[in-house]
Amino acid sequence: MSKYSSDVEAADALAGTYKNLAKEISKVIVGQDEVVRLVLTAIFCQGHSLLIGVPGLAKTLLVQTISRALDLQFKRIQFTPDLMPSDILGAETMDKERNFKFIKGPVFANIVLADEINRTPPKTQAALLESMQEYAVTIAGQRYELPKPFFVLATQNPIEQEGTYPLPEAQLDRFMFNILLTYPSFAEEVSVVKNTTNDEAKSLSTILTSEDIIAYQHLVRKVPVPDNVIEYAVTLAGKTRPQTIGASQVANDYLEWGAGPRASQFLVLGAKCNALLNGKYSPDIEDVQAIAKPVLRHRIVRNFKAEAEGISVDEVISRLV
Repeated sequence: MSKYSSDVEAADALAGTYKNLAKEISKVIVGQDEVVRLVLTAIFCQGHSLLIGVPGLAKTLLVQTISRALDLQFKRIQFTPDLMPSDILGAETMDKERNFKFIKGPVFANIVLADEINRTPPKTQAALLESMQEYAVTIAGQRYELPKPFFVLATQNPIEQEGTYPLPEAQLDRFMFNILLTYPSFAEEVSVVKNTTNDEAKSLSTILTSEDIIAYQHLVRKVPVPDNVIEYAVTLAGKTRPQTIGASQVANDYLEWGAGPRASQFLVLGAKCNALLNGKYSPDIEDVQAIAKPVLRHRIVRNFKAEAEGISVDEVISRLV
């Protein structure tokens, strides 16, 4: 990392930068500290996030605010039932000289907000798959690289089931975190109402550039991890897989199927970043536990017994952890 003389110095800088970022974002977003922390963790791990919450919890505002504090190019795509893949990726058009020319779609940005991603059919949802995994799109056989850093932050409303298309498992697995947004506390809601019903515009300072973010992403991957922490993460993912050797009784009783190897990777990556944000140079088992729910939540599927007994996915994960 050219700016810093050592990785330790860079790690200290990241912990300080995170505090500044959180403070800047809190000028606009009241409460939601854990949500902000998880979104920033995913960004430093080069991962995508799924934000789930009822309307009006400032999901879109949160993403916009983070992109302003990070000095990143931001594009928003409103997913609707008639949205086509070309509305996301772009399309080839013919110019005056009758030559084909590629017009880039909104996916060519640093932060792409896929608003209400479950409102569009699977064909259009799949248009995001390649960009999320390969950081590139292929149009008419031609490959186009996406700008770096690149993140997809998708929002979903949990309540309106009519006219929605559940995300395919392959797509859900591409998201590092599934982040639940809850209602604000009374004091937070009072503060939100005060801040949003006056005429005062909030100005945000830019804390990080795209070069800084890429450098911090490399730093996170360099963090050393003790073997026992890696083994704990892999064991935890294995516990979720019903009817396998490493499965726990909870998984056999309440799960239809469990998390794949990507969960183990994200548990370790997320733990590395969580340790850095807390000012540590190496993660321990507590760091894995801190991010277990958002990593596993969308990768395990409850069976009929769990639904009948009212046992939630988060409850299953708590028992496994």
